[in-house]
Amino acid sequence: MKIQSTNEWDRLRAVIVGTAKNANWPATCPDFREMEQTTAWPYTPVPAGPVEPWIIEQAEQDLAQLCNIFVQHGVEVYRPDEYNYQKHDAFHGYCPRDRLLILGDKIVVPNMMVSVRDQEIDTYSFLKKFDHVYVDDDEAKFDAANICRLGKDLLYLVSSSGNARGADWLQSNFPEYTVHRIEGLYQGSHIDSTICALNDHTVVLNADRITYDNMPEVIKDWDHIWVGKDDLEPMGFYKYPYASAWLAVNMVSIDPRTVIADPTQTKVVAKLRQKGYNVITTPMTHCRTLGGGFHCCTLDLWREHGN
Repeated sequence: MKIQSTNEWDRLRAVIVGTAKNANWPATCPDFREMEQTTAWPYTPVPAGPVEPWIIEQAEQDLAQLCNIFVQHGVEVYRPDEYNYQKHDAFHGYCPRDRLLILGDKIVVPNMMVSVRDQEIDTYSFLKKFDHVYVDDDEAKFDAANICRLGKDLLYLVSSSGNARGADWLQSNFPEYTVHRIEGLYQGSHIDSTICALNDHTVVLNADRITYDNMPEVIKDWDHIWVGKDDLEPMGFYKYPYASAWLAVNMVSIDPRTVIADPTQTKVVAKLRQKGYNVITTPMTHCRTLGGGFHCCTLDLWREHGN
């Protein structure tokens, strides 16, 4: 295994794919339960307790298919160690993208807004031999998925899952990068349902949140693939939508011309193919229920530049 990744699109060589095993909705973590006051979904309550076994089983089947696609494309696949999230009233290992940030050959371990997610770090035993950079400022809070990596430029979304001090910490501790702070964009959490970089000159953009006026300067002269509300197809969920329908924008690249996307999003897939992309589709049946699309459920460890 090798740790080396500076962007979202170079040729993928090694990846972590998450797991739904023992998935749980924390009932006692105050950080997590705060959603009961902040949620914009008024119809059903924020869930608490173990995720239904049939959801876990189907999600695991979808993740297994995703693993097979990676293997078929020459990618080494790693899975989290099993952990009983239900026993410890923790969360799940479905979204490794949230927990760790890969910057070059460094593994950055953020202070997440939801503290109960700390346990996830221990499920990556295969990473223990590598150096980890822990955020050493207790007031600097962010999820790794608040950041979109564009080489030496980092887009940092200030949101409910990442504060401005987190951006300051990144800039101070990684001065070789330029951190572009994005503020006031929307009230959600992560950046990967808003901006998805496909290569060094193309981004998919959530047209409901991004305009040319509020677009980060660093991507203004790139090619833009706009996804609006009219492009979205219905995405089902069970009882409570932990993630929005904008997971249609949440995709992961195998190389600068090959991307994995949701088969239900026919209009989005058509737009990508019209632009000449090789689009691979595979189900993510419970992505809205469990809160993660293809980008969320994967963490690229090694992307080979120039291939």
